[in-house]
Amino acid sequence: MLQLGFVSAILPDLSFEEVFSFAAAEQFRCVEVMCWPKGKAERRYAGITHIDVVGFTADDAKRVHETTAKTGVTISGLGYYPNPLTPDLAEAAVYTDHIKAVIAAAKLLQVGVVNTFVGRDWTKSVDDNWPRFLATWKPLLAYADDHGIKIGIENCPMSFSKDEWPGGKNLAISPVIWRRMFNDIPSRNFGLNFDPSHFVWQGMDYVKVLSEFKDRLHHMHAKDARLDHARLNEVGLLAHPNEYHTPKLPGMGDVDWGKFCGALAEVYDGPLAIEVEDRAYEGTLEARKRSLVISRNYLSAFTG
Repeated sequence: MLQLGFVSAILPDLSFEEVFSFAAAEQFRCVEVMCWPKGKAERRYAGITHIDVVGFTADDAKRVHETTAKTGVTISGLGYYPNPLTPDLAEAAVYTDHIKAVIAAAKLLQVGVVNTFVGRDWTKSVDDNWPRFLATWKPLLAYADDHGIKIGIENCPMSFSKDEWPGGKNLAISPVIWRRMFNDIPSRNFGLNFDPSHFVWQGMDYVKVLSEFKDRLHHMHAKDARLDHARLNEVGLLAHPNEYHTPKLPGMGDVDWGKFCGALAEVYDGPLAIEVEDRAYEGTLEARKRSLVISRNYLSAFTG
């Protein structure tokens, strides 16, 4: 059965304990917990720290477990989404070191999944990024293997704004690239945190792909996307995607959730975490809480 939860990034105002109390009160089963380094981040939904993994200890893990036990809500995964293939090598080293810290914390917490991006130098082709991808991710997967942790790579292209153009800041955007990734780094801990909304605006089939990669589905996001076809006819697919697509709550965009969840339930038994990036619900904490409840109400018809 799919376990309905949410991504904690939409509740930056709340502490870890408050996030889990809210989740329990609204009958969510799990939460993907954001583990960014403490400090300000420029990107929306980045820089959120609900668990600080720097110097994380067994005593810290005990305190987290006390909260999850009290609320009855589990941690579906730890999340941290930087660009570890950024051209700035010193910056990239900060990201890879923190990914390792998140993996180490996941082991202490007995949380089986860490979710992230593989990254990309957005000025280079996939082929030109590949040597750097292998040099970065082979040791990261070896580290994850040593700790018994799965890595869920989200399929977001990260190519929405001018600073991410033209290639985007994440390589893992399509089945042809996933096959190459998993062939070159065959660890079974290397998998996906799949979000169907990213396939919507790329014009890809978000249902068919589930059966082929069923053994690589380590975590799932529930976010919707709405295409503005009139605008798309004006600007074309090569325009910045934000010109013709809008992230929406589940049920308010173009994803066929009945079809998607029906196919997903046949191949996957795990968390489905609502990810809110809908600007219509960002104005206040209460609006953001309401966005999660609305999404829960809609998706519960398909998840039980």
